[in-house]
Amino acid sequence: MAEIAVEVVLALPGRTLRRRLVLGAGSTAGDAVAAVDLGEDGMLVDPQRLGIFGHRVPPGHPLRDGDRVEVYRSLLVDPKEARRRRAR
Repeated sequence: MAEIAVEVVLALPGRTLRRRLVLGAGSTAGDAVAAVDLGEDGMLVDPQRLGIFGHRVPPGHPLRDGDRVEVYRSLLVDPKEARRRRAR
């Protein structure tokens, strides 16, 4: 069975978790996130908020060798509101 090497990235305040792994060909973005042990930080993962190199993808998106699966967090504050607060 052919294999692909991918990286899963989760950016947290003050640090970034990066895990490299090898999966079977035909694996999906959701498979990659499930295969990575994110520990307590795994509770922050919403499987519907994934991307590859900055482009949102569904969990069923097939991966290619060398892809970087990015796990996006929810925003704490709307960017427009944060800008208004800073302007005051």
